Amino acid sequence: MIVVTGATGNVGRRLVETLAAAGEKVTAVSRRISAGDVPDGVRHVRADIAEPSGLSPVLTGADRLFVLTSGEFLGAGGDVAELAAVAREAGVKRIVLLSSQGVGTGRHAPAYEEAVKASGLEWTVLRPGGFASNAFQWAPGIRDGRVLAAPFGDVALPVIDPADIADVAAAVLRDPGHSGQTYVLTGPEVISPRQQAEAIGAELGDPVRFTELTEDEARAAMLGFMPPPVVDATLAILGAPTADEQRVSPDVERVLGRPARTFAEWAARNAAAFK
Repeated sequence: MIVVTGATGNVGRRLVETLAAAGEKVTAVSRRISAGDVPDGVRHVRADIAEPSGLSPVLTGADRLFVLTSGEFLGAGGDVAELAAVAREAGVKRIVLLSSQGVGTGRHAPAYEEAVKASGLEWTVLRPGGFASNAFQWAPGIRDGRVLAAPFGDVALPVIDPADIADVAAAVLRDPGHSGQTYVLTGPEVISPRQQAEAIGAELGDPVRFTELTEDEARAAMLGFMPPPVVDATLAILGAPTADEQRVSPDVERVLGRPARTFAEWAARNAAAFK
């Protein structure tokens, strides 16, 4: 059995669906989850991974665990080492951690990855770059006035479709040959916010005007839903990415045997959110 945490998000929901479609027995875990969030036949459990001592009944019978943490996990004092220890005691053999490209570039702390690697479990680490789905934050402006407002309009990064992250996660959970590997996950090309506006407009059949925010304007907006350290790190990446952060990684294609999806493909699949 595979336990998937963060099962109602952009990555977790797709991962649960993919695993279930492949015939895997899956338990979907989230703090807020209901039967409508999962495919028929998939067990769903409301639980908080920031309190791993209560997860033993959920993990009993599982041999693989997908760990997706959030800012709330950190704020609640979540401990990946404790989570991994509870999983090991429950009989889990393999753990897949959704980490961040920022760990590899030195922008984010490596503590979660270190905990997984020291857990005594077989492990695989996934380090995605920026999510294509971050474009959902622009949906109100695009719907209301066909305007996309963002900082650093011409700085391009290889954003990744969350569906590709989920597909890679499903592959490594199902194939033990990925044990001990760290994969950097990016899209197949770099794309700037201005180009993202063009791609969304093309899918809508109606041009989207790009308006550049100052860094201070962007910071003020982001502080409404992100803690200050995360805002600062995010703006640093968006405004002055390193060569590694702009590099297209081959790892999605290496794992899946096909290229990563483009931002335009993501926009086509999600165009309804911007109409």
